[in-house]
Amino acid sequence: MQNGAERTVLITGGAGFIGSNLAKRLLADSGTRVRVFDNLTRRGVEHNLAWLRSLDSSSMLEIVEGDVRNARAVRHAVHGVTDIFHLAAQVAVTSSVQDPANDFDVNARGTLNVLEAARTNGKKPFVLFTSTNKVYGSLKRLRVEVDGTHYRAARSDFRGVAESEPLDFHSPYGCSKGAADQYVRDYARIYDLPTVVFRMSCIAGPRQFGNEDQGWVAHFLYSVLAGQAITVYGDGYQVRDVLHVQDLIDGMLAARSAAGHTRGQVYNLGGGLKRALSVIEMLKRIEKKLKRPLKLDYSDVRPGDQPLYIADTRKLEADTGWKPRRSLEEILDGIYEFRKQNEGYWSESGTVAAIEDKEKILEKVVA
Repeated sequence: MQNGAERTVLITGGAGFIGSNLAKRLLADSGTRVRVFDNLTRRGVEHNLAWLRSLDSSSMLEIVEGDVRNARAVRHAVHGVTDIFHLAAQVAVTSSVQDPANDFDVNARGTLNVLEAARTNGKKPFVLFTSTNKVYGSLKRLRVEVDGTHYRAARSDFRGVAESEPLDFHSPYGCSKGAADQYVRDYARIYDLPTVVFRMSCIAGPRQFGNEDQGWVAHFLYSVLAGQAITVYGDGYQVRDVLHVQDLIDGMLAARSAAGHTRGQVYNLGGGLKRALSVIEMLKRIEKKLKRPLKLDYSDVRPGDQPLYIADTRKLEADTGWKPRRSLEEILDGIYEFRKQNEGYWSESGTVAAIEDKEKILEKVVA
């Protein structure tokens, strides 16, 4: 126990979008020490850290600057922890195609470093790993039809993609995350480590500094606000289910609370059928909300792109009682309000501006 903490939670990638929102939630629990482990290279993380510092009235936040590719740094970060939420990753399919070796080192080897550190830390910490729907490949087995401005499943009984869907990695990113996904699952079987895998669909909400390759809902909204053109790949009828980041965190904590049922399990997580829409339909919602015209460029569909992905979340619901609660409108409202309340984060060109005095934010970083 440290400073009265009953548990110490490590969040790899904890300065990012999901990680900072999770850290805030955990800091609200007086019995929890939160250790953020991040290499601090992603755009906007300084702002997230400054925000977290402002919330840390009880000095329960610890920031460790490090990289999951460094096994020694990971062992240091994992020492003494009771829970690990492993979010650190290379997240873009395009980047994985350009540099598959780096993608492998971060996603596959980095995850193995986390698992090995967890296995040897003496506490058998709970480990939750955020995987991706990309492990299912292009989903060619799922026949789709055009319905207005979106694709729909040809099967009338379609309830979403279940965990029983065959793995079919398609892209270096899918391969690296899929390999990590399977390592996490197997460490529960071979080493009796309480691990959980979340294969996630699209997550969106406040503190998301989206770009074309990751965080597409926020990217669309910010681009429309800035009057910038948006590239649509293919016809834009591709369907995704979108989940509010706070619903994701509810799911993470539910999986932790029900570890007796969830250990060793894999769960698909997303907004489900009620929060699914096409790229074009999301753009039209944003256009209506902001009352600003869209500027669209069209390009060829990306290789391996899924025409339709909607998560079947019934397994997680059955094992934990979790259900998504926030609507698509709440998601867009949250992103818009975050942008509106933090205008100073963005430069005139529409990019996220860096904090000049970064060292002041990081003055408490553990070496």
